[in-house]
Amino acid sequence: MQSFLQKVVHDLLGTYDSFDDLILVLPSKRAGTILRTTLAKTGNKTMFSPKISSIEGFVEEISNLQGASNMEQLFTLYQAYMTVGPMEKDSFATFSKWGQTLLQDFNEIDRYLIDSKDIFSYLADIQEMSHWSLQKEKSEMVENYIQFWNGLELLYNTFNDLLKAKRLGHQGLIYRTACEQLKEYITQTADKTHIFIGFNALNTAESYIIQEILKGGNADIFWDIDPYFLDDPIHDAGYFIRQHKNTWDWLKGKTLKGVESNYLSSKNIRIVGVPKNVSQTKYVGKLLMELQAHSNSDLKKTAVVLGDETLLNPLLNAIPTEIDSVNITMGYPLKNTPLASLFSQYFSVHIKKDQQGWYYQQLLDFLSHPYIQILCTENGRNTAFMLSEAIKKNNWAFITTKNLQSIEQGNQDLLELLFFREAVNSNTFIDCCERIIQLLRDRFLELKDALGLEYLYKFHTHFNQLREMVNEYSFVNDLKSLESLYAELIRNETLDFQGEPLEGLQIMGMLESRVLDFETVILTSVNEGILPSGKANNSFIPFDLKKYYKLPTYKEKDAVYTYHFYRLLQRARNVYLVYNTEPDALEGGEKSRLLTQLLTDGNILGSITEIVAAPEIVPSVKSLQSIDKDSGLMELVKEHAGNGFSPTSLSNYIRNPLDFYKRNLLGIDDVVAVEETVAHNTFGTIVHDSLEDLYKPFLGRYLDATIIKQMIAAVKSTVTGHFAKSFADGDISRGKNLIAFNVVVRYVENFLKLELREVEKHKIKILGIEEKLRININIPELDFPVVLKGKLDRIDEKDGRLRIIDYKTGKVTSPNVEIVDWEDCIGDYDYSKAFQLLCYAAMYNDSRPIDTIEAGIISFKNLSGGLLNFAVKEKKGSRNKDILITQETIAHFMHCLKTLILEIANPQIPFVEKEV
Repeated sequence: MQSFLQKVVHDLLGTYDSFDDLILVLPSKRAGTILRTTLAKTGNKTMFSPKISSIEGFVEEISNLQGASNMEQLFTLYQAYMTVGPMEKDSFATFSKWGQTLLQDFNEIDRYLIDSKDIFSYLADIQEMSHWSLQKEKSEMVENYIQFWNGLELLYNTFNDLLKAKRLGHQGLIYRTACEQLKEYITQTADKTHIFIGFNALNTAESYIIQEILKGGNADIFWDIDPYFLDDPIHDAGYFIRQHKNTWDWLKGKTLKGVESNYLSSKNIRIVGVPKNVSQTKYVGKLLMELQAHSNSDLKKTAVVLGDETLLNPLLNAIPTEIDSVNITMGYPLKNTPLASLFSQYFSVHIKKDQQGWYYQQLLDFLSHPYIQILCTENGRNTAFMLSEAIKKNNWAFITTKNLQSIEQGNQDLLELLFFREAVNSNTFIDCCERIIQLLRDRFLELKDALGLEYLYKFHTHFNQLREMVNEYSFVNDLKSLESLYAELIRNETLDFQGEPLEGLQIMGMLESRVLDFETVILTSVNEGILPSGKANNSFIPFDLKKYYKLPTYKEKDAVYTYHFYRLLQRARNVYLVYNTEPDALEGGEKSRLLTQLLTDGNILGSITEIVAAPEIVPSVKSLQSIDKDSGLMELVKEHAGNGFSPTSLSNYIRNPLDFYKRNLLGIDDVVAVEETVAHNTFGTIVHDSLEDLYKPFLGRYLDATIIKQMIAAVKSTVTGHFAKSFADGDISRGKNLIAFNVVVRYVENFLKLELREVEKHKIKILGIEEKLRININIPELDFPVVLKGKLDRIDEKDGRLRIIDYKTGKVTSPNVEIVDWEDCIGDYDYSKAFQLLCYAAMYNDSRPIDTIEAGIISFKNLSGGLLNFAVKEKKGSRNKDILITQETIAHFMHCLKTLILEIANPQIPFVEKEV
């Protein structure tokens, strides 16, 4: 296969003896690099290289203007905006959101040489008609709106004048200026020959420049198109070149150079549907492995063209390690680097700080950033980890600088750098960012992190650029504006890869593929909304106005994508077109119309194979986990038995043996976290502790109405004290926590009112509150001590009958504490409340043997149910219940309890997970 550029070079070598006076203009710099290399390889004699330019560089040279960076344009536009018109002005942070759209429109107007006065007048009239009002007087908002549109022409002229004063220009201004100075340039280069190579869609300015130079005589143009598309009057791939052929005077009656029939040559086209984006890159990785194995080459004639350039990162991870030579034409987006997220978070932390301080979640996220971890680790001491743990331990929902300094005494300089006390101006904030970069640089040098150092250097240059902008333009005087500027600066910036453009696998975007040819092409994301890009119209100029002034709309953009798509197919032998089979609004729509068009073309259909590929899915059968009891685990069981089984730990085992293994044997508890709102366990602790404080002064006494009323009066202060203790520094003055506080107060007050009604009818004497009990259980089959321990919430005597009472803040009902079969209490977690009551009864009996005793639960969510007594029933639903716990009851229970403990202590029975 002879590539387009090889054909052009052969033609040039046959036409020109010397290339000294040639100026070759191509669509891109990369195309120029490949052309120069092709020329060096093809030429059979020593010669000077011709001057090779990209179209943008060529037009800049004619205009004598330099291209302004996007940031420079945005600042200059805002400077112009602030001086134009009397209407109320947006801040720079707000302006930057819509200013980019205005820049694009100004750029288009100039590139297409539109009469600015005419189009802006037309646009203002349209907006005024869109906001007509029946009222004679327009509102201030409508007046400001109309004033803005009426002032656009002045804004446009002021903006261009400011740029020209600095010898700068946006692309459109450079193109318009070049058109104005073209005659002078043609005169100066009368002895030069211009060759234009591989162009397709041209804006009005480019079309004018090329036509004028062609009319001068010493010029030629090569088109990269197949006659199959050019001669078809409706095929979009030839849309623009057909237009040029029909409208350019210079082309009339001439045969187009470069047109060559390749499209219908022998090809292998495979259309591959793959579910989701990452799967596409995985498929490409597998395909590359197969291609390398089959061709036994370095894939230098293979290109992976990314329809969606955001797939670069997953593609890099999917390329097999066996492929060691890869050239990436695209840069890696700077916004995807860890350093970009670090500074974004740094901005956010200080912008969102309010009078209460920093919100804990934002601070924890910032402290967990990998670069902050590196920055805060010194001599084995991690300051960031210590701060995070202290925030969780102290339960700070909002954190002040004072809080942070009270925790960390050893690294005050770093703390002041990351979390400064007072609000700072833009220059000071940039200084802080530069200091962070310097500190990270020292760490990365120690770690020999070359990629990290590249990130740092790139951001160092960007912050220097930011400083220049801030010093030159006074309106960037707050952090929010600086953040907008920072985000805008890195939005389209890339970290360029260093590679060999002529060797190895080539990875590029659609625009980088212009004029280049490959034997094997792999094109990804061939979906609607990506290829072509769809009907998105990010512009202030409405569609009908664009049509009137012949500005490009989505229809022209579709034709551009169609040309690039078919041009890639022209000379390729093997083509793999990969698309996402799962339509998604964010990741592109259904299969592209370009694929449908291919499949309906009878001339190429015989070369196409269509398949749907999917990753092999091996269904994972979830098996319940089983932990064998080895000698080490048995030691943990013995240790736990010696320290004491609690009713809760045994209930954990009944619910799920694996929970018991993790929590009670290994001590893996819930992760410590900030309780922004009161957690259920904290809620329960506060209720228990409050009742303990209220009842303790009256131990051993009969309760009466006076005592209970005294307790009710003290509820609020008691609960407040326990909130301060159990909820650490949590704020209960507002929001959900204030509601939780009032709920606890209401729970305790309602319980005491229930108690008040009881003492009016019965004699109730408090015998114990939160009493700790511990008993040894004699199990002959075990050769180690077994202890049962627990804390009784309340022991009292009601009309001479002993009662054990357990408080529960959750909802409990009678069926939870009534059993029919004794085996249920150690086999079914639904009866865990009954099991716990029997544990307390057994422990109490061991210390003070009883004849009979009652045991029950007070459920604060079911207070109307009163005391829910433990009971034994003959069968479910029976109204005959035995609520008295006797020695016989305890004997039955102890037998069950020993059975349960023997199961836990049996090395032959593993801990088997239960489905909960």
